[in-house]
Amino acid sequence: MGTTPLGSWRDGAAKRAIVEFVTSAAAEGSPGFVAPADRIAVFDNDGTLWVEKPQPVQMPFVLGKLAERLAADPSLSRERAYRAIADRDASYFRALNEQDADAVASMVEAIGAAWEGTTLAQFEAEAARYLASWRHERFGVPYSGLVYQPMLELFDYLRAHGWRLFVCSGGGRDFMRVICEDVWGLPRENVIGSAPEFAYRNGELVRRATLHGPLALGPGKPEYVLARTGRLPGFAAGNDDVDVELLESARFALLVVHDDDVREYAYADCAGRARAAAERSG
Repeated sequence: MGTTPLGSWRDGAAKRAIVEFVTSAAAEGSPGFVAPADRIAVFDNDGTLWVEKPQPVQMPFVLGKLAERLAADPSLSRERAYRAIADRDASYFRALNEQDADAVASMVEAIGAAWEGTTLAQFEAEAARYLASWRHERFGVPYSGLVYQPMLELFDYLRAHGWRLFVCSGGGRDFMRVICEDVWGLPRENVIGSAPEFAYRNGELVRRATLHGPLALGPGKPEYVLARTGRLPGFAAGNDDVDVELLESARFALLVVHDDDVREYAYADCAGRARAAAERSG
């Protein structure tokens, strides 16, 4: 990394704290030393690694699929998620954004049914077609242009000091795995989080409608990390309330605060608890 790690970061308290922690963690005999096996760094995705406003990149992919099913079968409007799509119910989508348990459960159920029986290859082909044509409504760039350069630099800096990197998101694991190698330089197995069960049928694995474990939100995030790595993170980064438990489980926690409406968006929705926790714990 030379003498100028994190080159696009402002030379302030956050950068100095990261460099001090990572340097100390790599120095055997220092009070902050972290054994190589324990150098697990875990990042949230939406709002932490790339732009999540005005809606997460995956959301139109999901809603488009559900809208297609609703058009083919109007009786689906009896279910809450489909009724919200038919009625353009803004309150429902606000509830999703706020991680309301009932709203999220109804959406998870609809998503599970929409792709039930689909092979992984079929799902990934759908996602790849969607991503190839998707452009951000404000910035006019593809998804790869929304990834934060400072976070990619942080990935490189941590790798150079022996850290293994993981992404854990409430967004779909299999959707993120379509982009993880090209965009983040992460192997697919290092992307974990919300995902369906799979069943072996007629010689191939297909998606089931049920989730494999909890949603990767709140306590679900450190639960997934522990299940995947056998360890809790040494370094964690997130941006809102559903990341608090992940951040609290780590030795070093980084909270991304969105306060720049010129270069991106300024918003604090669903981050009040995270910001309060950050202020309490430093």
